[in-house]
Amino acid sequence: MGISRFARHFGTLAAVSLFAGCGTGSGSPVGAPLNNSAALGGATMMARLDHSRSWMDPEAKKHDLLYVSDSFPYGSNDVYVYSYPKGKLKGQLTGFNEPSGQCVDKAGDVFIANFGASQILEYAHGGTIPINTLADPGYYPLGCSVDPTTGNLAVTNRLSTSFTTGDVAIYPHASGTPTSYTDPNFYYYEFCGYDNHGNLYIDGTTKGSALEYAELPSGSSSLSELNLDQSIGFPGGVQWDGKHLAIGDQSAAVIYQFAISGSTGTKVGSTPLTGSKDVVQFWIQGKRVIGPDAGLADVGLYKYPSGGSPTKTIVDLGEPVGATVSRAK
Repeated sequence: MGISRFARHFGTLAAVSLFAGCGTGSGSPVGAPLNNSAALGGATMMARLDHSRSWMDPEAKKHDLLYVSDSFPYGSNDVYVYSYPKGKLKGQLTGFNEPSGQCVDKAGDVFIANFGASQILEYAHGGTIPINTLADPGYYPLGCSVDPTTGNLAVTNRLSTSFTTGDVAIYPHASGTPTSYTDPNFYYYEFCGYDNHGNLYIDGTTKGSALEYAELPSGSSSLSELNLDQSIGFPGGVQWDGKHLAIGDQSAAVIYQFAISGSTGTKVGSTPLTGSKDVVQFWIQGKRVIGPDAGLADVGLYKYPSGGSPTKTIVDLGEPVGATVSRAK
């Protein structure tokens, strides 16, 4: 089965040459990610990390906001901010090098994995300048999730040339120096999501391209294997929907729901994202799911959990890959 364009982009040293064809590759990611900090050149890199070009509608803070990462190489390398659920453009955040997955905490602060710059940026609701920058040296952060019970921030890291595998980094109270967690079966760590009790779930692949799933139980010091009864073509976003664990399949345009019992995940439902091509890190917000589609260069809003065709589509993007919703205070 073909590997998603986004997965290939973040998973291979040959990303630039592969993208030139714009076709669908085969197999799973091989090798370490391209270090675009060097590839883009110093002047270009500094321009991409210039936060001063950000802007926001002064009224935006009063409303719920949808944040969307528009990543390299087809996107603007910025994060666009829309009113939610109307989808009207309210702002643009600059200063990124391959923005990827996003998450939000109880206060409405938004965390954005700045993949190519090895950092995670935190923004206040409706803010234009980061209120905190978390260093992630040597790794490429892809996804994130905030523990609702502690405020800890989990980040899934792709490996770099400095390390043999990726990891899951936990920043206590979303600050300071993280604790690293690894599993011998994992090679690529893709996305993660906390449930209501502080248990963290992760998806990824082995070096040989087999899919892997794990749990970091609340209070535990090690990852535990998680077995699902549904095959997935390529792992996408991971999020707790309030009752079940939702895991996306980038290659099949669907989100599956699993009931978790011990080390087993049993499929209890599915959400077809009809017409989509490559939804990467989705975001469930109540009775809707937002699907950034890297393949179609748009963002679809779907009913959740029934799915089907999008009820609304946000266009004029290049390569949307991640999203979250920050509620107004």
